[in-house]
Amino acid sequence: MPEILPATALQLRSLVQADGTLRISLEGVPVPQPGADEVLIRVQATPINPSDIGLLLGPADLSTVQVSGSAERPVVIARIPERAMPAVAARVGQSLPVGNEGAGLVVAAGSSPAAQALLGRTVALIGGAMYAQYRTMPAAQCLLLPEDATAADGASCFVNPLTSLGMVETMKREGHTALVHTAAASNLGQMLNRICLKDGIGLVNIVRKPEQAALLHGQGAVHVCDSSAPDFMAQLTEALVATGATIGFDATGGGTLAGQILQCMEASIARRTPSEYSRYGSSVHKQVYLYGGLDTRPTEIHRSFGMAWGVGGWLLFPFLQKIGEPAAQALRARVAAELKTTFASHYARTVSLAGALSADAIAFYGARNTGAKVLIDPSR
Repeated sequence: MPEILPATALQLRSLVQADGTLRISLEGVPVPQPGADEVLIRVQATPINPSDIGLLLGPADLSTVQVSGSAERPVVIARIPERAMPAVAARVGQSLPVGNEGAGLVVAAGSSPAAQALLGRTVALIGGAMYAQYRTMPAAQCLLLPEDATAADGASCFVNPLTSLGMVETMKREGHTALVHTAAASNLGQMLNRICLKDGIGLVNIVRKPEQAALLHGQGAVHVCDSSAPDFMAQLTEALVATGATIGFDATGGGTLAGQILQCMEASIARRTPSEYSRYGSSVHKQVYLYGGLDTRPTEIHRSFGMAWGVGGWLLFPFLQKIGEPAAQALRARVAAELKTTFASHYARTVSLAGALSADAIAFYGARNTGAKVLIDPSR
């Protein structure tokens, strides 16, 4: 029996208002009919990733969060600091849908064979506007999940898995043989550790707390450096000597960590390949990519590592476009094959769409703490 579909459904929207406030609400939107090559998915699982929080909450001061409306249709209002308004000026007055990725059941399909083949199947997808009860997508952009996989299993099978695989692929394409990763105890960091262990790639994990180091060591990580330790720089240099890593991916973005990584890379190169002194430093190129902003301070680079270095930005979608569809498809195929092992995700909470807008939930995921990943089930 075909599913009886409602005429309208709920979608979460984030709006920056001209008076310097953020408004988050659930809005009724029409449930679209899929086109010939499209499918309609009833969304059953969609994660709150750091990249989602950036759009959902923006630079709002979470200490000012106020929740009104009803239990089924809450409305969140929070103040945006005046100094932060220029950064979101381009989105003032635009009610934006949120949610990069998710998974769910295909409940309607267009007439094409590709679309019809997905009817009644559970698929994963990425394409924005996932914090909603229903979402249409081209059939070709859906990842069919294995028969024994649930929507929750596949909800996070794009952003973190492809980002971690993309880091390894970037390392290889740029001629490096090992890598450094910060915020390494995160879901993404744990995935990257599993990839590197499986593929025999040297990885230096940087964490912020002893318990995070213990977590990674318990998962087989070889090199874990605690940035809160008094001997952090010595730890990091030794790990870089052991691995030869000359590329790093920094999720913190701000502060001095990127520069510290470059400094220790230079020191490790001098240890591995002692040679005559050069005022220009080693000729080995050292690269750190910033891919997140967990530390909102300015990025500080204190140059003490010669001239062969670079700091830049790295984002998943431009990377996938750069490598082309065949290479991107190969990465997606690996994710599907190792969905419940290498690329398994774990969640601290599962909430409904309305539950995601409670003051308690916002404080929980808004803190972006390790081990605090939240899954939204819009079908609740």
